[in-house]
Amino acid sequence: MKLFLEIQYLSKGKQPERQDKEEPHKILFTGLDTAGKSTIILAIQREFSKIALLKPTRGAQRRIFEFLGKDIAEWDLGGQISYRISYLKNPGKYFDGTEILIYVVDIQNQARIPEAISYLEDVITQFNNLEIKPPIYVFFHKCDPALLRNAINEMQTMRVELKEKIKNAANYKQLYFYDTSIYNLPSIIKAMSEILLNLYPKSELIEKTINEFARKVDSEGVVMIDDNSLIVGSFYKNEEVKNLLSASTPYFLTLNDSFQFTQIPLPGKEQEENNMVVQRFGRNFVFKQIKLKEGSPPYYLIMLKQDPTLNEEDFDSFANLLKEILKN
Repeated sequence: MKLFLEIQYLSKGKQPERQDKEEPHKILFTGLDTAGKSTIILAIQREFSKIALLKPTRGAQRRIFEFLGKDIAEWDLGGQISYRISYLKNPGKYFDGTEILIYVVDIQNQARIPEAISYLEDVITQFNNLEIKPPIYVFFHKCDPALLRNAINEMQTMRVELKEKIKNAANYKQLYFYDTSIYNLPSIIKAMSEILLNLYPKSELIEKTINEFARKVDSEGVVMIDDNSLIVGSFYKNEEVKNLLSASTPYFLTLNDSFQFTQIPLPGKEQEENNMVVQRFGRNFVFKQIKLKEGSPPYYLIMLKQDPTLNEEDFDSFANLLKEILKN
C-alpha cells in the first residue's frame, strides 16, 4: 500500500480554484494510532455517521478547506509505528512547511503516554533539523464529560502532571494545551477556531465588528460560524451567555444540516426566509444565514435575544462591513 494517500476533494467551504493564490497554510495532525486525530477532523466536518465506521488512517491524508478566504491544507498523519518511522525518515516530505502542529494524546490510554511523549520529542527534533518552529497545540483528547464527572480530582491532577512532563521533555517555547472530546463538541470547535484565527490578521477587526453589531441589535450574545463549524468571531455579555451559546452551537449546525432553511419549521419554532427562531433553555435564539460572496458557502449567526426580531437594515449594514473586511 502506498504510504502517502493524498485526498483532494471539495470539503464544506472549499472554493473554486483562483489564479495567483498563495500556498495553503499547512496544519499537521499527528500523534499515536487510535489517539483520535481523524475523529476530531470528522467531528468538525459534522460527519458523525462516519466516526463509528472509522478505520485506522493509512499513511498521510490531506484535505484542503477554506477559512476566512485562506486555503488550509490539513494533513492527517496515521499514527501506526511503521508510518511514524517513515515520516521521521523523510521529514522534508511530511513535516517541512508546517505552520501549526496539532499533537493528539489519548489521555485515557495511560500505558502509552511515555510513547506519545517520545514521539513528540522525535517530531520536534525534525522541526529543529528543518529549522522551523511552528506552534504546537497538544490536545488531551478523550477528556470525556462522563470521565470528568466521575473522577474530576484524579483527572485534574493527571493533566497537570502530564503538562509538566511534556513541557520538560519537549523543551519547546510555543507549546499550548487543550482538553478535547467528541462528546463535548464545543471543546473541539473552541480549540480549532482559536488556533486557526491565529493565522488571520483581521480576526480582531471581525471581533470588533461583531461586538458593535451585538450592541446595536441589543443581543446578549452573538456567535459567527463558518460552514466548517469554526467560530470566526463572537460577543458574550457574560459567562452564562457564553456557556449557553457554546452549548447550542452544535445543535443549530446539525439542525441546519437537516433542514437547510427549506423545510417546514418544527413545532414551537418559527422560520422566516433564512431566519430561524428557537426557544432553548428558556431563552430566544435567532439562527441566521449570511451570504457574503456569490458562489461561496454561507456563514451563520447565532444570537441570544430577549426580542427575537431583527431589523434587516442593521443586519445588511453588518453584512456589508464583513464583506469589506473579507474582500482581500
